[in-house]
Amino acid sequence: FRRMDVRLAEKLLALAENGTLMSTHAQLAAELGTAREVVSRQLAEFQRRGWISMTRGQITLSDIAALTAHAEAPD
Repeated sequence: FRRMDVRLAEKLLALAENGTLMSTHAQLAAELGTAREVVSRQLAEFQRRGWISMTRGQITLSDIAALTAHAEAPD
């Protein structure tokens, strides 16, 4: 069991094609086995940090290096 923020960063990196993925918060939550609200809060934090930008149904990875470093951070 890894922290949800780390698991979400890994999932975003895995699903993104050319730095963009088409997915809803609910779809990501279902894939990660958590609540949509948890995913929404974490995505908002990633956006606040400048790592991603979001529009309806689309997430763009703005700082892939930072997301990768976060995903690989030891627990």
